[in-house]
Amino acid sequence: MDNSVYFSSTAGREIEVPRNATARFAIGDVVRHKMFDFRGVIFDIDPVFANSDEWYESIPKDIRPRRDQPFYHLFAENDESNYVAYVSQQNLLADPDGGPVEHPEVSQLFEAFSKGRYKMQRKLTH
Repeated sequence: MDNSVYFSSTAGREIEVPRNATARFAIGDVVRHKMFDFRGVIFDIDPVFANSDEWYESIPKDIRPRRDQPFYHLFAENDESNYVAYVSQQNLLADPDGGPVEHPEVSQLFEAFSKGRYKMQRKLTH
């Protein structure tokens, strides 16, 4: 029996995913990067790496994350800017500050911030 499922990535290719891929974080969680000084709120999750090969290869080999883990899309911020980040699970920690994220796109998907996380807008949930 095949223990994998497949999904189409935003990069336009079909990706094999193990049936038991487990995400440590959820949509709406506020997280911080382990190595770089930024934090953000998760707005989407890929069960394994699903970005382009060029993006992956642009990461220096000595810090390149494994492909076979969840990757998170974040509305990210640092002291200088707001942006969208794509980060591997191994590089994220729960944000100990627990405060809201000041990214301008947060209000497009989320409606409330409470107890260290965001609640998705009801109209966007199933």
